[in-house]
Order: sequence, then structure tokens, then C-alpha cells
Amino acid sequence: MYENQNLIIETAQIEPGRVAWRSPSNLALVKYWGKHGTQLPKNPSISFTLEKAYTDTYLEYRPKKGADEGINLTFFFKDESNEPFRKKLVTFLEKMTPIFPFLKQLDLTIRSDNSFPHSAGIASSASSMSALALCLCSLEDRFFGTLNNDKDFRQKASYVARLGSGSACRSIYEGLGLWGESMAADGSSDLFAIPYKEKVHSIFQTFHDDILIASKGEKSVSSSAGHALMDGNIYAENRYRQANTNLQQLLIALETGDLETFGRITESEALTLHALMMTSYPPYILMRPNSLLMIERLWAFRKESKLPVYFSLDAGPNLHLLYPDNIKTQVSAFIKEQLLPLCENNEMIADHVGAGPLEI
Repeated sequence: MYENQNLIIETAQIEPGRVAWRSPSNLALVKYWGKHGTQLPKNPSISFTLEKAYTDTYLEYRPKKGADEGINLTFFFKDESNEPFRKKLVTFLEKMTPIFPFLKQLDLTIRSDNSFPHSAGIASSASSMSALALCLCSLEDRFFGTLNNDKDFRQKASYVARLGSGSACRSIYEGLGLWGESMAADGSSDLFAIPYKEKVHSIFQTFHDDILIASKGEKSVSSSAGHALMDGNIYAENRYRQANTNLQQLLIALETGDLETFGRITESEALTLHALMMTSYPPYILMRPNSLLMIERLWAFRKESKLPVYFSLDAGPNLHLLYPDNIKTQVSAFIKEQLLPLCENNEMIADHVGAGPLEI
């Protein structure tokens, strides 16, 4: 879709420079789990774009001096070289050369850091790959002036981010991002995400997502491996139908401000995601004992208080507490008293629906 062999630079005219983006993670409300082709989703998904859980990525460049036609990359994560990550990024950037052929003309250095624990199920690939995709599009626009229209810029960034990590394509937009073709959403596509904020009730625009860190340990099974295991899951086809139905119902709830339907669907989606993991072959469990304790305490609190506070889970053990801003005081007291002691090192991230990526 975006291949362009004309994007070649005159290296003699290029001064060394840097582009940088801060891009957030996102929390899928309707989950994407299962893919086909080249990072294409088996079902549509929609997510809250977060604010406090983000990746900062700095992409430094200078004209390549040698004759090597491959990708020349140095990579630092948290100011330390990381060879496994570097190799993954080299593979990704090599695949991007039909879209950004000028990458082969540059010596590149990437410096990256997260505001949250890596590989613990807070969609670090979403924030990191969206940040990198934004940097690549900024480079193209700096060299060629081809992406000065914000809509075009973000659509291409979303397309590129998807090729690195499916969920990353939704992090390009503020508020909510919707990815995957659906009759319920005009302009939706499997190739890139679209912003979804015009038909969203005001109560969801300031929604909280408090991330309770049940465990900071690295996941036993990566999301990529989990997606692959859906190919043999006997529940897969029913799941894809369920996701389409849930998306249609959730979009109505988001428009009307129906908190009860919103909560019912988001909790069902979270538990379905983990049920699919447990029914894969081989089966695996990413929730930890304290994840379940938190859910039970939340259900008891909601039953007693009648407050609209709900949970979600990504592909990891950490609980996302979702609630409107007008009950922040009551929920914060509940978290402090009953949930924080269950968190590793009493750690949580008080997050909320965010404003999307920021060029830095």
C-alpha cells in the first residue's frame, strides 16, 4: 500500500539529526487475539489510548559512509545495549525498506525507554512500535515533505505500526482507536486503525484506568506465540463471532454512556482472552493468584457499593481498573485499602484515557 522506491535521499545534503516520539500503550476493550496474513486481525478491536504508560523513542540518524546496503542499527533500551531487541528491530526495519528505502542510506541509533515494566502485559509492543512508526514517518516528512497532512501522517504511521505489532496501530490516536474492518464503524480497516472519538459519550472521555501490578515478571508466553496458538484453538471461530457482536454492542454503549453494558462487555472480553490461553495447546496461564484475588475483591466492592467500577486484563497478570472520574475518591480509597497490598511492591500506575502520542 505504501511502497515507494522514489524515497531516496541525497546523502551529501543530509546533516546528522534526530526525531523523537512519546507514544502510549493502549488497553483493548474488545480484544484482538488471532491473526492471519501479514499482521491482519481475525476480528475487529477497540481500545482506550492511555496517558501515563508510554514509550519514549529517539531515532538518531546520519548519512551512511560505507557501501553496506543493509540496515545499520545501534540500539539502547534504558541506556543499555540490548542485542536481542536490536536484532528484532533490524528484521523489522529491513521489512520496512520498500516503504522507507532511505533507511538503507543511513546509520541509525535508537534509544528507547518505558514508563512501565516491560513484558508484564501492559502492551509494551504497542507503545514501542507505534513510537518507532511515528519516528519513521517523521523522518520521511523531514526528508521529502510528503506527510504534512496530519490524517495522512497518522494513517501511514498506524499502517507501519501494525506491521511491527498489531495492537500498536491503535496507539496512534487519542481517546480511542478502532482496528479491523467492521460494518459497525465507517472507514474501519484491517490495514490500519482509525480514531474513534466522535460518537463517544463525555463520561468515557475522562475514564480512569488504574493498572494494578500483580507481577512485574516477564510473561511465560509472548503475545506473538499466543496469537499463533489460536490457529489450533477449537473455540477460535466462535470467539471471532463473539468479538464482532461485542464490538457492535460496545459502540452503542460508548455513544449512550451505558456504563453497565460497557462493564459487562469489557470484563467478559478480559476473561475470554485468558480462557482462550487456557484452552490453547499447549495451555498456559498468565494470571497470577493475586490477579484473581483482586477480581474477587472488586466484584465484592461493586456489589456492596453499587459503583460502576470494572476490570480488564491484557495478555498478562496485571489488573486494569476502569471507572468514571466522578467516583475517583471512593475507588481510590478502595484500591489503597484492598488492592494495593496485593500488588508487587505496592506498585500501580494511576492512568486514564489520554491525548495520544507526542512528538518530543
